[in-house]
Amino acid sequence: MILENKKALVTGASRGIGRAVSEIFLKEGAEVWGIGTREPADLAERISKSDGRFRWTNADLGCLDGVEAVIEELLKASGGFDILVNNAGITRDNLSFRMSLADFQKVLDVNLSAAFLAARTVGRDMIRKKRGSIINMASVVGIHGNGGQANYAASKGGLIGVTKSVALEVASRGVRVNAVAPGFISSDMTGAIPEAAKAAMLDRIPLKRPGLPEDVAAAVLFLASDASSYITGQVISVDGGMFI
Repeated sequence: MILENKKALVTGASRGIGRAVSEIFLKEGAEVWGIGTREPADLAERISKSDGRFRWTNADLGCLDGVEAVIEELLKASGGFDILVNNAGITRDNLSFRMSLADFQKVLDVNLSAAFLAARTVGRDMIRKKRGSIINMASVVGIHGNGGQANYAASKGGLIGVTKSVALEVASRGVRVNAVAPGFISSDMTGAIPEAAKAAMLDRIPLKRPGLPEDVAAAVLFLASDASSYITGQVISVDGGMFI
């Protein structure tokens, strides 16, 4: 098991990609501390199946004033993390000239600012220990843009910039920082997309299928493990070739 004796903090771990990341980490021997606004419906079962290696904390990462305090508490309770996965994210889609400033700012708060605060808080502890891997969940939208998602694109593009900048700052201290950029992934978030729009996206994917949360989780596992010990400051697209 490639993550045996490792401790991981995964934000937005209740469903979708965050759940898949948590499950593959547990399978590979890690102790996983999940955090999010919505407690998993099967929390007791997940704890039981993991022999107690899965822990859960309810917290709204959109309330920026409390993010660092919550994560500091988890650092003390866990003894520190070897891996941080900044996965929590929301959408508030609309055309830019109809988008409210509140919807623009809320997406930045959750997707970008909270991730920065989590990385800063956990990163300080990793720097002291001179080891650690931080993985930020970006998006192909943050690289290429997408109509109706100016706020989401800004948050994910910003997260890529944070990833590269922080990677430069902490590399000499043994801490790696990378990002994963999913494409069209089957999830609750993409489930609301109209069928015509889904069909148009599938036409652009050479592999001719939507991605699964498990496809993204596999890339995250690689970046979390020692198999990627010489990789930092990179963005790995998991998009089925959509933007070849």
